[in-house]
Amino acid sequence: MTATDIKVLVVDDEPAIRRLLRVGLSTEGYAIREAATAREAIERIAEELPDLVILDLGLPDMSGQELLQKWRAEALALPIVILSSRTDEAGIVDALENGADDYVTKPFGMKELAARLRVALRHKLQQQGEKPIFQTGELSVDLVKRIVRLGDHEVKLSPKEYDILRILVQHAGKVLTHQFLMKQVWGASADVQYLRVYVRQLRQKIERIPDQPQYITTETGVGYRLREAE
Repeated sequence: MTATDIKVLVVDDEPAIRRLLRVGLSTEGYAIREAATAREAIERIAEELPDLVILDLGLPDMSGQELLQKWRAEALALPIVILSSRTDEAGIVDALENGADDYVTKPFGMKELAARLRVALRHKLQQQGEKPIFQTGELSVDLVKRIVRLGDHEVKLSPKEYDILRILVQHAGKVLTHQFLMKQVWGASADVQYLRVYVRQLRQKIERIPDQPQYITTETGVGYRLREAE
């Protein structure tokens, strides 16, 4: 799939933002569709399923969070990137928990947004055809044999450390909230401090400089993101 084949639905009630995205993303080769309300967005998707949605949270007829929940409840399996002026951690966490693939705040840089869109699209393709060996930089994870390597050296992980890394690998490039990771690893809500301890231990083993991680990065107050596959 080339950029010119990718249809992006922009859902935002601000004409200036829609125009900015139409011009900026069109130059990147994307085919832009637009909707100013939740109702228009629902109609657009019924008419023609896009490859990706850019969604504002402040819509006039329905909150973006509600629309996001509706689409995910209907099992709408396409990447959704939130573009919002809200910068509070609670709002970001809620959007990610509701199924958003990423969250970009206004004002934003077009290059950053375009990069986030590429990651979201790659994440979708990765999930559709997940490869048994994940590789990014010197880090490789064999999901079949459960072998982790950093360069030529095999890294020994505890079961919980491996579980955390495996989940991050399966969603590489996407921000995973603390709550999501804890539920996946422990099966229920747990003290976030447990997760932080295990991530710290994991970084000690897979990062060349643990205090300056290049693979597992922290999204402050939200969760963690694993560098996407190469």
